[in-house]
Order: sequence, then C-alpha cells, then structure tokens
Amino acid sequence: MEIGIDSFAMLLTDPATGQLQSAIERMASVLAEVELADQVGLDVFGMGEHHRENALDSAPAVILAAAAARTTSIRLTSAVAVLSAADPVRLFQEFATLDLISRGRAEMVVGRGSSVEAYPLFGLDLRNYDALFAEKLDLLLKIREQPNITWTGRFRPAINGEGVFPRPHQPALPIWLGVGGTPESFVRAGTLGLPLMVAIIGGSFERFLPLVELYRRAWLAAGRPPKNQKIGIHALGFVGETDVAAREAFFPGWFQMFTEAGRERGWPPPTQAQFQHMCGPGGAFLVGSPQTVAAKILHVNGTLGGIARITFQMSTAALEAKAMRRSIELLGTHVAPLVRGQLDD
Repeated sequence: MEIGIDSFAMLLTDPATGQLQSAIERMASVLAEVELADQVGLDVFGMGEHHRENALDSAPAVILAAAAARTTSIRLTSAVAVLSAADPVRLFQEFATLDLISRGRAEMVVGRGSSVEAYPLFGLDLRNYDALFAEKLDLLLKIREQPNITWTGRFRPAINGEGVFPRPHQPALPIWLGVGGTPESFVRAGTLGLPLMVAIIGGSFERFLPLVELYRRAWLAAGRPPKNQKIGIHALGFVGETDVAAREAFFPGWFQMFTEAGRERGWPPPTQAQFQHMCGPGGAFLVGSPQTVAAKILHVNGTLGGIARITFQMSTAALEAKAMRRSIELLGTHVAPLVRGQLDD
C-alpha cells in the first residue's frame, strides 16, 4: 500500500492576529513539507487546485515542479485537477513536463471538482458540469495514447493531427479518476479502466463500500483483469504522539476551514462533538497516535476489500508548524512501517 499526503496550500487565519498567513511563508512551508515527506519515505505527494483568495494552489503543476527539484523518490500528483475547467492539451503538457523534470514521478488525479469557482472564472457553464468532464476526459486519454490525434468535441476546438508535446518519460502517464459520492463516477472509472481515488471527508468508510463495488463490477463488465484494479482513498488525517495531541493540533484548522466551507455551501456549522466522533472508531478521520492511525488504515483496507493507496489531507493544521512537521515524520517512520508490517503478515 502506498501512503502519502495531499496539500491544498490553503492560507489560514492566525487566531492571535486575525490576519491570513503570509503567502510567501506558506508556499515555503508547503515545499518543505513535500521535501520532508520524501526524506521519511512516504510514497506520494498530491497538490490540490482551488481558485480563491485564501488558496495558493491554482497552478498545481508549477508547485509540483518546484517540489520535483527538491525531492528524489516521492511521486508527485494533482489532487484533484479540475479537468472540466481545464484544457486537456495544456494539462497533459504541464504534467508531461513535470514527468521529465521529476524523472518519471508524475501522475494526475482528475475530477469535476467539488469547489466550482473555476467554472465562471474560465467562462464555463455549470449546467454542463458532467458533459464538460466526459468530453475532456475522452480527449485527455486519447492524447495520452499518442501525440497526433484527430478529435472533434462540443466544448473545445477540433484537433486535426497537430502534435501534443512534450511526451512524458513514463510510457503512459498515470491518470486516476477522482470521485466523491456519485455512483456514475465510480462506474465510469471502472468502465474506462482507470485507477479510482475516492475522497472521503466525512461519514464513515463503510458507506463507500457499495460505491467501490460498483467500480469493481463495472471493471469486470468491461472485460478487464481484476488484478489491475487500483483503489485509493483521500481522507482527512493527522498523526501526533498521542490521540489527544493529534486532535488538539488538527481541530483548529479543520474547524476554520469547514466553517468557511459551510457558509459557502449551506452546511450547518461544524462542532467539537462532530469532530470527536469522526476521529473515533466509527468516523472517517485518520487522526491520532501512530498506533491508532495504523489500525484505522488497516480497518479501511479490510472494509473496502483492499486499497492500493491512501493519502492524508492534513494541511488544515498548517498553523501548527512543528506539529505538522512531526505528523509527516510519524506518518513515514511509524505509521507506514506498522501498516506494511501487518499487510506483509
């Protein structure tokens, strides 16, 4: 099982001053985090995509390229690239270039995006939310197959044999399909034979099993070998020396981020009781001591019938710089060996 971290490069408000973090300092800390993740043996680092005042990740490939220059082994991916609002040609070129810079460590997770600010920004109609994605995914996969294609679509000018360059170092640039809770998205990933990355930011892991089974059935119905399936999980997580320390470090940033998200999306305000439940045995947060987190990862693996990758979204704890660094260290040096030891047994 691959274990890694995802970052949204969000700016949080300093509770002492009421001011947003410095963008320069936050970007420096993001790059230091991926460098540390590489040093402690984590497998993958993902960069999100947002287009808003308190986010620095509107151009994830640029950040990942900077990370590539500071790392040697860790795989570098989007998490998630909002394909519906992007030009697939340009997106492929950016990640093919990243693949060359990183000597074959680039990947993409593509999705429709749960944050939709990119659509009006680039002049796209939200009523075409799924149609845009289906068409652009088709084009992206065709470009991955060969540089010169003939293609016609509804939302983008046609391509008439022009070449898409550069080509990546890897024979086929890995492309995962990022999904939330829409059954059709799970079926699409299985039908197309794409690795599946499931974003689980609330509820329980158990409730996603029927959706994961949809993916598996669609995969088999398309005539693909079961052994080639890959299922990944993106979840909120943080590791501390103890369960209490981890929760105390993670809660303030989580509360701030989800309070703001609730205002935008009409969700009720988050509560301390809700947070504590989500950190407990029945919740979907991977927050606690190394032993607690490792046990929960193994539970997720068993519940969903085997997963290939799990990534932690822990950047809501960005104000706790020392705790953030220690969490990454513990994830690489304690949690990962505990999980792999159990899986090997």
